[in-house]
Amino acid sequence: MDFSILTDHYDLYLEGLRNTIYSSVIALIASFIIGTVLAIFRISSIKPLRWAGTVYIEFIRNIPLLLVVYLFYLGLPSMGISLDGFVCGTIGLAVYTAAFIAEAIRAGIMSVPRGQMEAAQSSGLTYVQAMRYVVLPQAIKIVIPPLSNQMINLVKNTSVLSVVAGLDLMYFGDKVANKTYVYMDTYIFVAAFYLLLTLPLSYIALQLERRLAKQG
Repeated sequence: MDFSILTDHYDLYLEGLRNTIYSSVIALIASFIIGTVLAIFRISSIKPLRWAGTVYIEFIRNIPLLLVVYLFYLGLPSMGISLDGFVCGTIGLAVYTAAFIAEAIRAGIMSVPRGQMEAAQSSGLTYVQAMRYVVLPQAIKIVIPPLSNQMINLVKNTSVLSVVAGLDLMYFGDKVANKTYVYMDTYIFVAAFYLLLTLPLSYIALQLERRLAKQG
């Protein structure tokens, strides 16, 4: 291993790591919000909402993430909207991940006994209030393990930003590799930085899953 690759270009690695963290956090928050709304649409008794949620989820889940990013990075300029690679990549990542989060949350909502919703509404809560205060908290608790997996996948999927000059970790890894012509060591260090992000998340998710299992 040529550790001079890391020491000589640590500033590029750190900048890429910082941007990867920023993109992950923004995309995670956005995808969770969008995914929750889509999950509610999917179980709605209003057909247009249910159809809209279903079409979105099935369309996005069955096309590549890279294509979603290209739709924003190359498609928006044709409509007169120009955004940089970081923004387009983060939006594409959020839109893509939201479809998977929606299915996880929908499964959680369906696993909550129907009587919970009926009891909440009979006590005077509206449908939205019952969903927000009674059903969703239980559903999200149930699906924390799959949501944790989606969070880890999202961090790894930020590498797609590199193809649209998104200034992420993979993008700067490519810059270092093309500058030094030492490809193996350069990408091993990139992998190490990804592990620095994902391994703690995996550990936290495992501990949280065990804690919830003990609580029944």
